[in-house]
Amino acid sequence: MSVPAPRRTLPGPPARRPDGHHRARRLTVALAALGLVAATAAAAPPAPAAPTGCGDLVRGQLCLRGPVGADGTYTATYRRDEPAGLDEISVRLGYQRKNDRITAFPGWFGTRRTQGGAVGLSGRVEMLRDECIRGVMERAQTIYVTKWSCS
Repeated sequence: MSVPAPRRTLPGPPARRPDGHHRARRLTVALAALGLVAATAAAAPPAPAAPTGCGDLVRGQLCLRGPVGADGTYTATYRRDEPAGLDEISVRLGYQRKNDRITAFPGWFGTRRTQGGAVGLSGRVEMLRDECIRGVMERAQTIYVTKWSCS
């Protein structure tokens, strides 16, 4: 019995493995996802000093930054969304603490007029590890607050 001679074909691209197409597709999808994550990270604003408790108000944003659950310097900031050129306003900025037993009265950093639609005041706050804190703003006898930040 004789074995037939191998078949000769015209030169062309090398034969592909059956699963090569699937690997290429997976690689393309993975690279596209990685590119999307990298682009999102590059476009994201720089992270603020953690942790941050912010509250979106009708005409702006109120935030409190500091070392939640520890003594330290905390900063309350308010930024108006309205275009520049509008009247500046005077606001009182501070904080409020709570734990599982009590919510304390607000502590105030002071009162200041916005400049360019923004204002920020800081102060030292003594906190226990089990306490939460939030920013407080008072304007024209109305109180605004941020979300609670807990350690």
